[in-house]
Amino acid sequence: MGRRKIVACVILGLWAAGLAGCTKEHPITVGSKNFTEQVVLGEIVAQHLEHRLGRHVDRKLNLGGTMLAHQALVRGEIDLYPEYAGTALTTILKLPPTRDPAAAIALVRSEYQARFGLEWMDPLGFNNTFAMVIRGEDARKLKMATLSDAARYTPGWNLGVGYEFQQRPDGLTGLLKTYHLPLRGSPKTMDLGLLYKALRQRQVSMVAGNATDGQLSVLDAVVLQDDQRYFPPYDCGLVVRAGTLKDNPPLREALVELAGRLTDQTMRKLNHQVDGEHRAIRDVAEQFLREAGLRG
Repeated sequence: MGRRKIVACVILGLWAAGLAGCTKEHPITVGSKNFTEQVVLGEIVAQHLEHRLGRHVDRKLNLGGTMLAHQALVRGEIDLYPEYAGTALTTILKLPPTRDPAAAIALVRSEYQARFGLEWMDPLGFNNTFAMVIRGEDARKLKMATLSDAARYTPGWNLGVGYEFQQRPDGLTGLLKTYHLPLRGSPKTMDLGLLYKALRQRQVSMVAGNATDGQLSVLDAVVLQDDQRYFPPYDCGLVVRAGTLKDNPPLREALVELAGRLTDQTMRKLNHQVDGEHRAIRDVAEQFLREAGLRG
């Protein structure tokens, strides 16, 4: 083969390789933040896409906090990841929180498209907002179901909170202002991992947890209804690069199948299977997809 033909073949090969890198066969990359719930969700999405699209999906899970995951998405290092409407609204978009879930998602959806070229899919079905939790035996004895009920409990509450909850604008100060909860002494601040232990051991009588905490799936505890809708909605949805959806037409349909599939109770169970039962995340994700009818 002559020198010119060799050079021509090399150039043609490089050109073809470049095209291949831009086709729909280029792997889709699913990301997540660096805590259990996010990693579980990332693995569920990755396995579901592999099954539906019939191709390998790359994973970049445990990326870090909100801004790290968001920046990875904007830069194209990942193609999608799970995010929470309230977090997107306040932390990423720097907009004031809203108490209306539908309004929050509509605003996030339009702003993400306009600012970043990202598409916000329909919610997965659960809302990982703050949760004020009391022991089940107390709820039954006192016939207590809502935070307004708790506000009428004159003996008052020994409240346990995480450090962040005490400082956040949507945390303790606003809660007390909205419901006028009677407290017995100052709230006890502690690591989040100790809250339910303190509740169980009667060191406190109410704690500020999160709605999808794994321990809520196994403890005799009751999440008091936020009947005055103080806490902003933190409905979880998948954020996807618009270009990725355009280049992979079957991707949208596959992602739509996950909308509404995860309740608060389901997410608690999945989190506990990982943190409490120490099961492998891959196995937990696969079992969920099978039970949800999304796998054979």
